[in-house]
Amino acid sequence: MAYIKVNNNKVTPEVAKKLIDLCPFNAFDYQDAYLSINASCKICKVCVKKGPEGVCELVETVKPSVDKSKYKGITVYIEHHQRIAHNVSFELIGKAKELAKKTKEPVYALLVGHRVDHIAEQVLSYGVDQVFVYDHEALETFNVERYARVVEAFFKKYQNNVILLGSTPFGRSFAPRIAARLKTGLTADCTMLDIKEDGDLLQIRPAFGGNIMAKINTPNHRPQLATIRYKMFKLPEKEIPHGTISHESIDGIDLPDRIHLLSRLDKPQVKDISEADVIIAVGRAFKKEKDLALIEPLVKKLDAQVACTRPLIENGWFDAKHQIGLSGRTVKPKLIINLGISGAVQYIEGMKEADLIISVNQDEHNKLFDISHYSLVGDLYEVLPELNKLIDKIWQVNV
Repeated sequence: MAYIKVNNNKVTPEVAKKLIDLCPFNAFDYQDAYLSINASCKICKVCVKKGPEGVCELVETVKPSVDKSKYKGITVYIEHHQRIAHNVSFELIGKAKELAKKTKEPVYALLVGHRVDHIAEQVLSYGVDQVFVYDHEALETFNVERYARVVEAFFKKYQNNVILLGSTPFGRSFAPRIAARLKTGLTADCTMLDIKEDGDLLQIRPAFGGNIMAKINTPNHRPQLATIRYKMFKLPEKEIPHGTISHESIDGIDLPDRIHLLSRLDKPQVKDISEADVIIAVGRAFKKEKDLALIEPLVKKLDAQVACTRPLIENGWFDAKHQIGLSGRTVKPKLIINLGISGAVQYIEGMKEADLIISVNQDEHNKLFDISHYSLVGDLYEVLPELNKLIDKIWQVNV
């Protein structure tokens, strides 16, 4: 990296005016006899080459570097609630194994909690090389400070190359704390991952409102830390365990006592569209909320859950938990029927892995048609009644 430094001990009002006039990007500010460079600077070096001698100078900083050979292992943090592992962790194990084939490094799992040996055994069945377990009564309930200290101690001891967490409410709150403790970066809400043979992780996520996919590489920092959305990767097949379980001691780890759990209020169980096998997804083509009654026959006959796009959330027709997309839920159902959905990138990224995709839209150039197995071009209000009749016929035959 490089920047332009201003030696203000050589700046006079005349010198400041000359530099301001010289800069093609209006990057100089002169106030209270102090000349500074603002964010408009493009480091074109005109001020250094053609400005008054010695006033401006180019300063080049040395990029930090790491000895990549010292860091080995792709680690998946195992998220669990009430001693039940979250499936996102197993999805990440499958992806970690895929990445590890390129780098020839082991796949680890990190498990923190109390009385979690059964989870460690379950993790082994997905083919990890080693499960590191920090099991202690002081870790029975999630405490972000304590858990972050444990992950920090784990990394300092084993020097992992990559640490992956699920981009769940838990992961989104926990991963930034880990990044701060380890003084490394964090790429949140990744939708894809790749890796170079030298171990550099390519962290791919939507940017600029989902209009581009950014490929983020942090070659000079370890560990490489990322959170990945649930349902982005396939759940791997179980296999005969070959790995080992290592029970780690918390001796020597400073576990702060500043956060105390006073009580816990469990939310009532609700259906999550992320787990649905069949989804009817509706978009802005529905002109009135009462028109949603048109999908009821489909919902009942297919035993489907209803999902929607962002505009319908903003209209107040649905709770945000029903939204599919990068700012909502990622889904991977056996069947999804898209009704009147524009096909924005954010939405497509949230459902493109469905086994069977049927889309209805009057725009024949709709982007959803590019990924759909069956596409129906037509007005929603004309197509839906016909779909309902077709479902009725199929239903009667099966009954």
